[in-house]
Amino acid sequence: MKPEELSIDCLGQPSIPSPLAIISGRKYIGNDSKILYNPHFGSNQVQTEEQRSLGFELAGPREKLFFDPKKAKVAIVTCGGLCPGINTVIRNLVNHLWQLYGCQNIVGIKYGFNGLKPEPIEKTVKLTPKVVNHIDADGGSYLGCSRGTPPKEEIVERLITLGIDVLFVIGGDGTMRGAFQIYSEIKKRGLAIGIVGIPKTIDNDIPYVKRSFGFSTAVAQAADVIRAAHVEASALMRGIGLVKLMGRHAGYIAANACLSSGHVDFCLVPEISFRLEGEGGLLDLVGRVLDKKSSAIIVVAEGAGQEYFYTSAKQRDASGNEVLHDIGYYLKNLLKKHFSHLTPAVSIKYIDPGYIIRSAPANSTDQLFCARFAHNAVHAAFAGKTGLMIGYWHGRMTHVPLEIVCGKNQLIDPTGDLWFNVLETTGQPVNI
Repeated sequence: MKPEELSIDCLGQPSIPSPLAIISGRKYIGNDSKILYNPHFGSNQVQTEEQRSLGFELAGPREKLFFDPKKAKVAIVTCGGLCPGINTVIRNLVNHLWQLYGCQNIVGIKYGFNGLKPEPIEKTVKLTPKVVNHIDADGGSYLGCSRGTPPKEEIVERLITLGIDVLFVIGGDGTMRGAFQIYSEIKKRGLAIGIVGIPKTIDNDIPYVKRSFGFSTAVAQAADVIRAAHVEASALMRGIGLVKLMGRHAGYIAANACLSSGHVDFCLVPEISFRLEGEGGLLDLVGRVLDKKSSAIIVVAEGAGQEYFYTSAKQRDASGNEVLHDIGYYLKNLLKKHFSHLTPAVSIKYIDPGYIIRSAPANSTDQLFCARFAHNAVHAAFAGKTGLMIGYWHGRMTHVPLEIVCGKNQLIDPTGDLWFNVLETTGQPVNI
């Protein structure tokens, strides 16, 4: 990666004094303030000048604004699947825009990018602090969601018709791809419309975001489910608790929930392949655990083991994601068949809590995190910055160009600390 790849586009020269000057002692962030892409190096390593200059622009309030908050019209859209904290982000965006910047022309786009079609299903919604006052107590999205992105030309025309100056886009990897396409079309036309993304991924798989909002809530909920599976399985002779969790490409929820609960014998994630049959395969190892302590807990991420399903052509959803086969149901049947000869019979308790976890309201940790993402998105937007996503890197909120996010996923490192901690906790072999 080159330093220029991390540069942030701006709609023009900011010249309007920030209204945040009224907050006593408020420090502004300069555009030259950065956090290194890789601040860690050993005593025997020497960083080059390019490495020392490779860093993300820090997020935060700027002293000068590009948009006049009292004249600007902004829109908020939520896309993709549900995730704890969406409503908290919406609420914090509206409150920060209204109360700190004095922007009172805020609209919500209904049902994702489909709400920006030339003839949307529903009209935009006027958003005020009173309207969003209590929505953070609920899961889901006050504005509704949908998958897929209509033609970028149509969306840009709709933004022009609505008179939108800034569009806040809340969504995952597919949504950020759509946001980048919209930004590119706007730039091609030379329009002064800002596009600022806020990463929403319950899987925690968007690159350059060490922890996304909603992830803490998802892990806590998943850990509770694992504990329930443990209670059920341990009460039986040869009881198996099988829990399927979210994780299309990345197994972060499964891995962290396993560490949190401390009851898991096998954690299966998309990043690491595993064998089913033969000595040392999953079925063999589960049998050994049952012989040792009469119960076993298996946690599998939804994207794990997809190689066991034959398909001539991959199907994709409206967001471009591959439609996954049900690895949980597959393992349940396989385990039942493999241990069918035993007396007493194996009892399998299969739990898939996906929709329960996705629809939960954000916990207190995520409430705070949602606020940080929202506040920094507003700061970036009014400074005229565009084509970016708010990131979280080495403990700091950052500006990440949408272009470098597209088509990439943040994955568990099989040789990293997280996976090593999982192996330590579960006791499963390095290679199954």
